[in-house]
Amino acid sequence: MNKRDPKLIALQFNECINKQDLDGLSSLMTEDHTFIEREENVLTSKENMIEAWKSFFKAFPDYKNTFNKIESKNNQVFITGFAYWSKENSFDPAIWSVVIENDLVKEWHLYYDTEANRNKLLLTYE
Repeated sequence: MNKRDPKLIALQFNECINKQDLDGLSSLMTEDHTFIEREENVLTSKENMIEAWKSFFKAFPDYKNTFNKIESKNNQVFITGFAYWSKENSFDPAIWSVVIENDLVKEWHLYYDTEANRNKLLLTYE
């Protein structure tokens, strides 16, 4: 059962990503945390994800997410926005689906921002 608004937890998790705060990310993940990339590659467990984030931040030191819209349905949060990778790749539209369990991020799922994915997730265009 979540005590806090799931949207706030997703925003806090993203703030840790943007600050490259591994301790913060760790404190907000369930032990069985799952990360699903756009290509549907799946990484599981908090321990594996901390190592993956460590490598990711080294590879992409300027990476940041900017959210344009956030909504929730029960314990699932849906976010649209874009990722900033570098000066050369500064606007990468994305959709995030986040599952919150006991005030922690159980699943962080990244999608390409396409009409098909918006329809699949029942999202509307602004």
